[in-house]
Amino acid sequence: MQKIKLKNIKVYAYHGCLEEEAKVGSFYLINLTIWSNLQKAGKSDNLDDTINYAELTQIVKEQTKIRSNLLEHVAQRILTEIEIKYRTIQKVKVSVAKLNPPVNANVDEVRVTFTKNFH
Repeated sequence: MQKIKLKNIKVYAYHGCLEEEAKVGSFYLINLTIWSNLQKAGKSDNLDDTINYAELTQIVKEQTKIRSNLLEHVAQRILTEIEIKYRTIQKVKVSVAKLNPPVNANVDEVRVTFTKNFH
C-alpha cells in the first residue's frame, strides 16, 4: 500500500457557528493522505492508473464552498466524496484547520482530523 499526500490546500471559506464567521470568512488548510495500491501507476506512468490529485483538490474546493457550522462536518463531507469517487482507495485521512480562529486566546489554528478505512 502506498500513499498520496496533499499538504496545506489553502482555501477561503465561511464556516463557523458565529454569525460574523458567515459574513467575514477565514482561511482554512486542508490536508489529505490517501492510501491505495499505486504499483500499477508506478509501472505504467499513466494517470488513469493512479488517484488524480487534481481531482482530490477539486473535491476539497467544492466541499469547502458549502457552509458548515463545524469543521467536523466539512471533514466528513470531503471524506464521503472521496469514498464515492474512488473505489480503489483503502484508507483516507482528512484534516481541516481554521487559521486564526475566533477564540479568546492567541491560537494559530484549530484542526479536526478524520480517518477512515474503506476495506
